[in-house]
Amino acid sequence: MDTPTSTDAPALVNTSRTVERLVQGQATSDGAGVKLVRVLTQDLQRRLDPFLMLDAFGTQNPGDYIGGFPDHPHRGFETITYMLEGRMRHRDSAGNEGLLVPGSVQWMTAGRGVIHSEMPEQQEGAMEGFQLWLNLPGKTKMQPPWYRDIASSEIPEWHAEGVTVRVIAGATHGVAGAVQRADTEPLYLDVHLAPGARFEQPLPATHNAFAYVYRGGLAVAGTAVRRGRMAIFANPRPDFSVGATAGAGPDGVVLEAGDEGAKAILIAGRPLREPIAQHGPFVMNTQQELYQAVEDFRAGRLA
Repeated sequence: MDTPTSTDAPALVNTSRTVERLVQGQATSDGAGVKLVRVLTQDLQRRLDPFLMLDAFGTQNPGDYIGGFPDHPHRGFETITYMLEGRMRHRDSAGNEGLLVPGSVQWMTAGRGVIHSEMPEQQEGAMEGFQLWLNLPGKTKMQPPWYRDIASSEIPEWHAEGVTVRVIAGATHGVAGAVQRADTEPLYLDVHLAPGARFEQPLPATHNAFAYVYRGGLAVAGTAVRRGRMAIFANPRPDFSVGATAGAGPDGVVLEAGDEGAKAILIAGRPLREPIAQHGPFVMNTQQELYQAVEDFRAGRLA
C-alpha cells in the first residue's frame, strides 16, 4: 500500500502538552491465567475518558499465555487488539472468526452483547501486543455487534526521516487511519523513532491523550518516559485573560526519542462525559443497565 513519505516534515505543534503524570502498570493475569500488565486501570477511566482499559502483554514463555482467553461476554464498548508478535485466534457468537498475526489489528464492537474467545495458535515463541477498551456512548451501547480483522498491510503508514508511524485510527500528517469513529474520534498511532528523532502530533484541546512506551525511551516537554511507562498528557487550560491569543497554549504533543530510539503507542480521544457503570466485561451508564446485562448473559440472550 502507499506509504506517504516526508524528509522535511513541517512543524505542526507550536507547544507540546506536558506530562501530567507517569504510570507504571500493574502485573496481573486474565482469561485462563494469561500474564499481562494492566496499564490503564479502572481508577483512570474518568481521567482518560473515553478509554476504559489498556493491557500490555509480552512474554517468551508459553506458560504465560497458552491458556488464552476462553469464551467470555462483553457489552457496551469496543475492544481493539494490536499484535506485535504471536498468533491468536478469535471466534465469537455472532459467527465471526479471524486470526491475529504480527502487525494486525482486531477491532470488535461488542454493542448489545457478544461472547467471544481469543486463543493462541502457537505453543512456543513470543506473544506480544496490546488490548485497548474504548467506550461507546449510551445511544449506541445496544447496537448490533460488529467485527473487523485489519491485516498489517491494511494499516496506513506515514514516514519522515527517522520516523515511521502506523495509523490504526484517526489521522496523522494527512494520512487517515484504518478505522474512524464519529463519537469518540479515537487516535491510535504506533510510533517508531530512530535515536534522536522527533514526532509531532496535533491534538484537539478537548481530547484526553496518553502514550505507552514499549521500546527504548522518550522525552516529552522535558520529561523522560522510560520503557514500560504510560505518560498521561496534561489537558490545555483555556486562557480567558484580556488579550489572550486564540489557539494559544499546547496544541498537540511532541515525542523525542533518546539514544536508543523508541517505540510507543500514542492514543487520544474525545471524552464522552457520561456516567460509567462497569461490572467486569459489561460497561453501561447505570447500575440498572448492568443488572440487565448480567441477566441477559445468564439467560443466553447475548448475540
